[in-house]
Amino acid sequence: MTDHLDPGYAAAANRRQPPRGGDRLTLALGLVVLGVVLGVSVAHAAGGESDYTGEQNEALAGVRDAEQRSDALELERRSLTDQVDSARSSSLLSAEDGSAVLDSLHRLEFAAAVQSVEGPGIEVTVSEPPARTDLSDASMPRRGSAEAVVLDRDLQVLVNSLWVSGAEAVAVDGVRIGPGVTIRQAGGAMLVDNRPVFSPYTVSAIGSPDLLETRFSVSDAYLRLSAIAQLYGVGFELRADDALDMPAAPARSITVARQGSDR
Repeated sequence: MTDHLDPGYAAAANRRQPPRGGDRLTLALGLVVLGVVLGVSVAHAAGGESDYTGEQNEALAGVRDAEQRSDALELERRSLTDQVDSARSSSLLSAEDGSAVLDSLHRLEFAAAVQSVEGPGIEVTVSEPPARTDLSDASMPRRGSAEAVVLDRDLQVLVNSLWVSGAEAVAVDGVRIGPGVTIRQAGGAMLVDNRPVFSPYTVSAIGSPDLLETRFSVSDAYLRLSAIAQLYGVGFELRADDALDMPAAPARSITVARQGSDR
C-alpha cells in the first residue's frame, strides 16, 4: 500500500541508456524517409485537388452552355409559334365561319395554357430559411439540399389553392401550369414541368387581386405556409401586382384510346 510504483518501472528506467551513434543515424534516416513520404503524399493530394477543381469547372461550364442553348431554343420556339398562330388566324379569318372557329380555338388554347397571357393578379413567394451561422447548435435539425424545408407538396397545395381562389392562369418561377404539368422533387431539385426551379419560389396567379387575396388568405394553403414560416423560418410573402406576364406552356400531343367493337 505504501509502494505505489511497481519495482519493474524503476528497473527499466535504470537500464535505459542514451542512444548510441548508430541509433541516432538510424533515427535520422527514418525521419528523412518519413518526411519524403509525407511530401510526396501532399504533392499527390494537391495535384488531385487541382484535377478535381478543373473537372468541376469544366462541368459547370458545360451546364451553363446547355442552359444558354436551351434558352435560345425556347426563344426560337416562341417565335415560330407566333408565326404559326399569325398564319392560322389569317387563313381562318378569310374563310367562311372562320371567326367562330378561331374564337373556339382561342378558348381551348387558353384552357390548355398554350397562350401567353398578361394581366393583374397576385404573387406568392416562398423561400427556404437562411442557413444557420452557428453549426455547433446540435438542437436544430440539419438540412441539406436533399432535406429542403419547402417540399413539392407545399407548392402543389399552393397552386391548387390559387386555382380554387379564382386564378385564371398560374405560373411557378415563370413556368406556366397547364394540363399535364407536374410539380415534384427529384433528390434535392424542385422540378416544374421537368424544369428545375430554385428558391425563392415565386407563384404568380392572374385574376382579380382583391378576390384572390381575400379567398387565398382563408385557404388551407395559407394556414399551412404560415405555420411552416413560424416553425422553420420559411419566407412567405403575398403581394398584389397590376401587370403580370406569363409565357405559354408547350403544347403536347394527346393520344385518345377508344374501345373496339365486339366481333
